[in-house]
Amino acid sequence: MTDDLLVSALRDCVGERHCLIDPDLRAGYETDWTRRFAGTARAVVRPGSVEEVSDVMRLSSQAGAAVVPQGGNTGLVGGSVPRGGEVLLSLRRLDDVEPVDAEAGEVSCGAGATLAAVQEAAGAAGWDVGVDLAARDSATIGGMVATNAGGANVLRYGPMRRQLLGFEAVLADGTVIRRLPGMLKDNTGYDLGGLLAGSEGTLAVLTRVRLRLVPRLAHRAVAVAGFASAGGAVRAASRLRRSLGSILALELFTDAGLELVMRHASVPAPFADRRPFYLLVEAGSDEADPTDGLANALEALEVGEAGAIANDAVGRRRLWELREGHTESVNAEGIPHKLDVSVPVARFAELAERAPDAVRAVDGDARTIVYGHVGDGNLHVNILGPAPDDEVVDDAVLELTLRLGGSVSAEHGIGIAKVDWLIRDRGEAAVEAMRAVKRAWDPSWILNPGVIFAQPDS
Repeated sequence: MTDDLLVSALRDCVGERHCLIDPDLRAGYETDWTRRFAGTARAVVRPGSVEEVSDVMRLSSQAGAAVVPQGGNTGLVGGSVPRGGEVLLSLRRLDDVEPVDAEAGEVSCGAGATLAAVQEAAGAAGWDVGVDLAARDSATIGGMVATNAGGANVLRYGPMRRQLLGFEAVLADGTVIRRLPGMLKDNTGYDLGGLLAGSEGTLAVLTRVRLRLVPRLAHRAVAVAGFASAGGAVRAASRLRRSLGSILALELFTDAGLELVMRHASVPAPFADRRPFYLLVEAGSDEADPTDGLANALEALEVGEAGAIANDAVGRRRLWELREGHTESVNAEGIPHKLDVSVPVARFAELAERAPDAVRAVDGDARTIVYGHVGDGNLHVNILGPAPDDEVVDDAVLELTLRLGGSVSAEHGIGIAKVDWLIRDRGEAAVEAMRAVKRAWDPSWILNPGVIFAQPDS
């Protein structure tokens, strides 16, 4: 099938409005959030149902055309944008959210539903989503499952794989597989949904998911405390985890990052006594207000004037902005290199303090801003200065991460950015086992080729 015939068939499948050929209309889908990764799509196709997704995959498979699935396009590793003439399959129109099953604490939604939309529906029924991200207004549930997104509350609720009860997905040849609504206890063979979580669109196209929800907490409190070192912040986080059972999030950021957020988001410092490192703590409970317990725990840490606490919605949002404002503030400074890595919690402080030194050793002019999730060892390393295609600083951070016993990808996946590091991280035997799964699900390698591992020669 020629390109023109395929595009014509895709247009007939989804309608002319939803098969974008014009370069100006495709542009927003062809560059990722970091602006480091971009390519050209043969067409951007926006199906409105699982049947249309199935038809798109069947037509593409028959034509031997590669397909790149895309959700909210908020990834950081180039895994959701075209590399060279693929069909880009946008799931954004699959955005419905079913009524929440308030008795079971579960909800089903289309893969294109945003996290914010599902949070709103869950909240109205007295429930909440266990995973939360700063990109909640853009990130889609399907994309979050496909990358096994984590976010701030992994410490308490786990990543997206832990929230997934059921799924609907389309294989490379257009076959639909479905396990809905899904059950928490289900030992009927392999956990296919768990396999799709983290597969980055390389095995199948997720079209619908069933999530288990978590109780909506009536009381929350947020505190920020300053420390002289990352080690001091991490030790404080450990003490807080042992003394407070209500901990939801433990976030680290630096004064350099705070300075950027203050400048670009026009927010004030949390207190006058500035420190090199900051720990943000959120506690939540459905029974008792955790404010006093959090305040007493902070007092025991002897942070003095380098501390602030809030339990009202406006105050909590103001303190969270100091952490969540990092992404936009860093992006406002230029095109960043964004490394999403993790290490054992015992090595987290070491990584936070050594990563800027590792970058300076290979590029003395680069600026490094780090922040991350203390409780699960996930650090985001943002580097400003090097050209987008200069990977020397990336390699320095990933090399340090592996030396500290860590993972080159904590929650955004391998994408195309870290393909060369996968064997270093997981080992040849494990990667070959992954390739075997890929060959079984997608024998022609048309789904997101080049993502996770290199395309085979034949």
